Amino acid sequence: MNHINRPSPMTQSLSLVPVIAGLDFPTGLGFLPDGSMAVAESGLPFGGARPGGRVRRVGTDGSTTVLATGLPPPVTGLTAVGDALIVSVPGALLRLHRDGTITTVLDGLPSGGNYHTNQVAVGPDGWLYFGQGAMTNSGVVGLDGGDIGWLLRHDHPADVPGLDVQLADVTFPTTDPSRPQTIVETSAFSRFGDVRPAGARLPGRVPCTAAVMRCRPDGQDLELVAWGTRNPYGLAFLPDGRLLAVDQGADDRGSRPIGDAPDLLLDIRPGAWYGWPDYIDGRPVTDDRFHPERGTAPTFLLADHASLPAPEPALLVFASHVAATRLAVVPEGRCGCSGMLLVTLFGDERPMTAPAGPRTGRCLAAIDLDRGMVIPVVRDPLVRPIDVTFSPIDGFPYVADFGRFEMGPGGAVDALPGTGRVWRVVDQAKGGSDE
Repeated sequence: MNHINRPSPMTQSLSLVPVIAGLDFPTGLGFLPDGSMAVAESGLPFGGARPGGRVRRVGTDGSTTVLATGLPPPVTGLTAVGDALIVSVPGALLRLHRDGTITTVLDGLPSGGNYHTNQVAVGPDGWLYFGQGAMTNSGVVGLDGGDIGWLLRHDHPADVPGLDVQLADVTFPTTDPSRPQTIVETSAFSRFGDVRPAGARLPGRVPCTAAVMRCRPDGQDLELVAWGTRNPYGLAFLPDGRLLAVDQGADDRGSRPIGDAPDLLLDIRPGAWYGWPDYIDGRPVTDDRFHPERGTAPTFLLADHASLPAPEPALLVFASHVAATRLAVVPEGRCGCSGMLLVTLFGDERPMTAPAGPRTGRCLAAIDLDRGMVIPVVRDPLVRPIDVTFSPIDGFPYVADFGRFEMGPGGAVDALPGTGRVWRVVDQAKGGSDE
């Protein structure tokens, strides 16, 4: 029920047709009722790219119009809701109207840390569901934030629990960058250099980090759905109403490194706890599997697990560091893989997230839930696939490719603007038709 399996014969004939090129690190796709496509660009200034997020509209005739510029980076995705787009940016959800005006749906969400406010999925109830990433790798603010290309700072906010927790008797010593001869201690769920007493009780709050939350379409009545999802980057509702999330696993970095932590596919249930920061797939981080190469074995941050719901196991486990990003439910009869999900695997970010090792991910894959399999379906010429969605007009799946992006030693980023693309996935066995 885990990792990436060999290609299936029913998906080997899929290929890619270019739709739009020359994008600066795109992160999201959506389709408006008239069939036009919206593309979000992150706004990250890697490689000298123009800063500030953008949203482009691509008409059915191929014409391109810029709907919005200067959005707070990184834009992490967009979702079409009626004639408007819900755009996810750090700490907020924005509504982008067809005339280019922008209104705020929801703000005041946690921001400034490792991960962000993620893409929205509209539920069967009409509410807006979204993942909120953690501020840290594994619950402790450390120096690793200074190595992250989109952050480059260690003094970022601490995580906010969504459920009531009690802290264990553990702190983490780190060199103070402003005073290299000084060692400071940092507690879990604390700012860098702050120490909370052992046994301190922290109340759950909303909004929180490492969670799935929801609100009404107008942003009112924000609620916690589930907590303990480290970075639930992509959400999707199945036809039966179940909510799935891809959750990106912890890295071997920082003050509390976690070794060989996989990405997970989670069945999100209201009120559940998915284990972060102390469990992965229902297994404690103290398990030998998670022993890091860059530090000592992790210990628990929380002292009273019995007061929390039992940590939920995953529905499916991906290979470590594939960086699963987005999900799309495959309509019946499409892509030669009906009854499945498509998932984009952005790929590893070594050496930042883990020691040297083989490249992983970097492909479009299908998930067979019945058999618990992850099946690569298209790899080349994809570079960094990050989003996938089906057009309601022509029925094809479309893939956003972030473009050239590699991490180097010491947080250096090797990225090339203009290498982002959007592709249409077609079945060559059917003459390029997806019917």
